Amino acid sequence: MKKWIVATLVVVCAAVSFVACGGKSTAPKVSGLPERVLASQGVTSANNFGGLFIIDGRNDTIARIAPLSAGSSPGLMAMSPTLNIAGAFDASSNSIFAVNTTDESSIGKVQLPGPTSSFVIPTASATGFAAVPTATVTGFAYLGAIASMNFTAGAFTAIAVNSAQTVVANSDGSQLLVFSADSDFVTVLNPGAAAPPVDTSCYYTTPNTVCAIVAGFDRPVFAIVKGSTAYVLNCGPQCGGTQASVMVFDLATLTVTKTIPVAAATMALLNGTTLYVAGTPPTNNACTGQTTTAKTCGRLSVVDLNSGKVVGSPAVITDGYHARMDMTFNGQLFIGSRDCTNIGNVNNPSGEVRGCLTIYKTADGSVLIPPDNGNVDGLQGFKSRDVEYVAEGGALRVYDIRKDILLINDFLPQGTINIVGYVGDVKAIDDF
Repeated sequence: MKKWIVATLVVVCAAVSFVACGGKSTAPKVSGLPERVLASQGVTSANNFGGLFIIDGRNDTIARIAPLSAGSSPGLMAMSPTLNIAGAFDASSNSIFAVNTTDESSIGKVQLPGPTSSFVIPTASATGFAAVPTATVTGFAYLGAIASMNFTAGAFTAIAVNSAQTVVANSDGSQLLVFSADSDFVTVLNPGAAAPPVDTSCYYTTPNTVCAIVAGFDRPVFAIVKGSTAYVLNCGPQCGGTQASVMVFDLATLTVTKTIPVAAATMALLNGTTLYVAGTPPTNNACTGQTTTAKTCGRLSVVDLNSGKVVGSPAVITDGYHARMDMTFNGQLFIGSRDCTNIGNVNNPSGEVRGCLTIYKTADGSVLIPPDNGNVDGLQGFKSRDVEYVAEGGALRVYDIRKDILLINDFLPQGTINIVGYVGDVKAIDDF
């Protein structure tokens, strides 16, 4: 009898994913996949509904389940640092939908007071912050706000910030950097002190407990935050300013400690003590060294943060407004832009084909422009696979990062994951 009981317990342990028997707890997933990627799909016809497709990250196939609900036109996505929450902005309803990636269920949605092109989910809690440049503030003749979102309650507190375009958070969400269009200042917020439903602290004398407006920048558009330091990107001439640069900004004292001039700056990626900075200068933007009919090219500056200087000459990359970067484990820097110079037709190639994607090889500084077209809306690499997912021109490409070409196999005869509609972003929701 005792042997029968022990045997039965062993079977039960295996059946309940080891939760009560001392093993690793694994929450149920509808897809049943251990290595998952989300791709946002916008609607293209009355017969196709938008959603978040779950992709099997082991073989690049679409999971055989219905997409997660996220409105009819989800595009831009954001992940919490622990990957337990994914958010997607639905342009058709100006709403951000949040999903629990652990069990692939809906958390809720927040309808914003206008469209956004920048939002963050800085912690594992169901809260986020979105920059809404056209938000109206009751009783004030200003436009723009940061929506402090509670996904569980489906509500937000509006923190009025004039023309708020982009928001960047520190590691615990206690401090936000807000960049406004065509401005020379950075707004620093303490969202935890904001008073609902509308906080107008930024319209009064700053600094105060909610808001501090710091001047002295040159068309700042983005920042990389590490600890108590922010590397602020000054767009400079590309955005109507004077000089593109990286300003080292101390978040404790709200002071600039160093300014590093660069060729152009709208997007950056930090790798150790090296900061890669991309942009398209309005002058000195020739495509020297590349065989192309494009007349304008962007620039990638490699900044050594220890010395505070640019290393070597800037690399020549595709033009446009750079807003995406991702580094593969083998040192390939994928750089994406929008509104670039497109050449040829990837669907009917004849001669040069060129789009908004650049691959920069950090080992030797060489540059590759893959033959594709369209805006780069999403980039996602992995630790355990030699591939990079690229959402470009509405398609989801899979690049072999060993060869820097599309991955072609039985699952991907064209190197593209076959999602009907426009793929607006791509994010891994498992760490693999």
